[in-house]
Amino acid sequence: MNRRENLKLLFTGTVGTGLLLTGCSPEEQALPENALLAGGTIGGRTEEEKQRDQALLSETFFTDDERKKLSTLVDIIMPKDSESPAATEIGVVDFMEFMMKDQPENQTRMRGGLMWLDFEADEKFGKAFNELSESEVIQIVDEVAWPDTAKPEYEGGVRWFNMLRNLTCSGYFSTEPGWKYMGYVGNTPNAWDGVPQEVMAKHGFQLEEKYLSIYLKPEDRGTIVQWDDEGNVTG
Repeated sequence: MNRRENLKLLFTGTVGTGLLLTGCSPEEQALPENALLAGGTIGGRTEEEKQRDQALLSETFFTDDERKKLSTLVDIIMPKDSESPAATEIGVVDFMEFMMKDQPENQTRMRGGLMWLDFEADEKFGKAFNELSESEVIQIVDEVAWPDTAKPEYEGGVRWFNMLRNLTCSGYFSTEPGWKYMGYVGNTPNAWDGVPQEVMAKHGFQLEEKYLSIYLKPEDRGTIVQWDDEGNVTG
């Protein structure tokens, strides 16, 4: 498995699972009006939201044993490479910890999958998952990471791994290293210097010399245009 394959799987075999994790299911969208929090400010957090976040952060869901399993798996899904850090280096397991408390309906599913890892490890190798070698871990992952080729008896494991992969990528790409990996620059001003001269020449066009003095030059891009009272550009 590699990062590119994992991202391809995220947008193919796991789309349905994504609805469980993003708050976009029809049931979640149809919240009654009185469930909405009041008193917020534009671009900010309400006091109720801040208090809820603090309450969630004060609780602990995953055990140390479970965190170790997750650390192994998220770094298989999003490993360190020459362009960006591994998932564990940017707090993806912490993100999952928060999400399990924020969306408790997923807790049983998550914990069940983590327990299944030990069952499968014992069946295959006679030891707990956290005691497996890297190659043994990959053998188990390969059973559930490829929805199109997984055996029918691993259907539950596939669904669980889909959820895990969704959470991993959601956590990873909500961080600055994740944004940089995707090449996302956000809401930044764009610049266009016009049709390149070589393209114009290819099609038989050229800039008219009489207008060259008023064309925008790259070195003047930061200059604020000035107008006179009649709306003519003066500089």
